[in-house]
Parts: sequence; structure tokens; C-alpha cells
Amino acid sequence: MSDSSRTARRLAAFLATMGTTHFLVPRPFDAIVPARLPGKARTWTHLSGVAELGVAAAVAYPKTRRKGALAAAALFAAVFPANVKMARDWRHRPLPLRAVVYGRLPIQAPLIGWALLVARNAGTHNAGTHNKGARDTGTRDKGARSAD
Repeated sequence: MSDSSRTARRLAAFLATMGTTHFLVPRPFDAIVPARLPGKARTWTHLSGVAELGVAAAVAYPKTRRKGALAAAALFAAVFPANVKMARDWRHRPLPLRAVVYGRLPIQAPLIGWALLVARNAGTHNAGTHNKGARDTGTRDKGARSAD
């Protein structure tokens, strides 16, 4: 397994874990849903969990990996306002809790970078594979074929 494939599988596992957590332990996620969104917070929690699971599946499957990783980058950017809301809501909590919540804020940038790296590697890998195949077919001569 290549390093890029391992990186993609780790991203898919991370997304799947977070998506599953939205269903197993929804209350913390409910608490960070902005009140201005219509409907119930739990609905938004479940929808975001489904989104993460869907993106995880897309990243895990090589044929959809590039688009899935780009969707993951967009998803990581989209949840940033919820993380800001949580940090704001927890500003009066004890210092250790605030530290955890505030510490999450700068993590979004590396998560977005990770997803973009997977997308770039998926695009490069797929393009390289197609180009290599075309090059090999066009450059082999009869003598090379008979040796196979």
C-alpha cells in the first residue's frame, strides 16, 4: 500500500469515526448547532453525521477519492463556525475545558490541508496511472511483447 493510499485510508477512518460519533454521542454536537438554523439541533447533528460518513466512503473508494477528499476539505471548512460557537459558549467554563475547545480551532486548517493533500495525490495517482499505461502501450515494440 502506498503512502498516499494510507493517508487516504486514515482520512476516511477519521471521517467515519466522527460521523459515527454524531449518532452514538449526539449531545455535544447538538450543543454547537447554531440556533439560527431551522429545525431541531438533533436533525442537523444527524445530517452532519451522514455527510461525514458519505464523504468517508467517497475518500475510501479510489475512483471517488479525489472528489471525496475535496468534499472533506469543504466539510472541515463548513464546521468551523460551529467550533467557534462552541468556543464562545464555553468561554466561562473552567480553564481545562476552555483549553480543549480553544485548541480545536487551529486544528481545522491542518484537517483541510490533509484533505487537500489526499485530493492532490488521488488526482496525481490517477493521472499518472493513465499516462503511464498510454506511454507503455505506445512505446513497446514487438520484441518486448514477445519477451512477455
